[in-house]
Amino acid sequence: MFSKIFTSALFAGFLAGLIAAALQLVFVEPVLLHAELYEGGTLVHFGAEAVSAHQDLGPFDMVRNGLSVLFMALVYVAYALALVAFMSIAQDRHGATIDGRHGILWGIAGFVTVHMAPAFGLPPELPGVAAADLLQRQIWWGCTVVATGAALWLVAFGKGPVAWGIAVLLLLAPQVIGAPEPDVFIGPVPPELGSHFASRALGVGLAAWVLTGLFAGHFWQRETASGAARAAA
Repeated sequence: MFSKIFTSALFAGFLAGLIAAALQLVFVEPVLLHAELYEGGTLVHFGAEAVSAHQDLGPFDMVRNGLSVLFMALVYVAYALALVAFMSIAQDRHGATIDGRHGILWGIAGFVTVHMAPAFGLPPELPGVAAADLLQRQIWWGCTVVATGAALWLVAFGKGPVAWGIAVLLLLAPQVIGAPEPDVFIGPVPPELGSHFASRALGVGLAAWVLTGLFAGHFWQRETASGAARAAA
């Protein structure tokens, strides 16, 4: 069983991570590099003449972008390991069908759990913006991920209004409590760049999670079929 989980997750996460890295380099990295010009003082948002929204971001950095690709691949392998593990539990305990098509739903659930729900309180941030204490944000993020994941599991596999009521409470609780906020709002980066970065980061996250679920379901189904064929032989 572990071999099937690991193999499915490795292929699914690595492929999804490579595609996510490509999307990040094309759509997210330029916004981040632009913001770094403000963070470093090369550009000034207030108190100076208006600057162009289309800046020369310099040559392609092979080392930086290569490390970004490797990091994204490793991150999505880890995500895929968790996703495939839960897929296995759902199949064993609840008879869930696991294939590429159903894997897309699992991927969307993963995106909501890890990205969308936490982003309600802690949206993706550019460097240099005001932020609350790091430990407090990490604790809130972790609790939100656990609560959201448990809620979606209850929605999918819980039985009766009690389970669904608990799911609603788990979804709402972190947002009602609220994420830690900074005491003041400061930062050298134009808010237009901040909103652009957040929307693109979430969009790439959605695409990557959908692909992770699709690939994970596909490889899980393939490994299951291969195992059955070997057993029959």
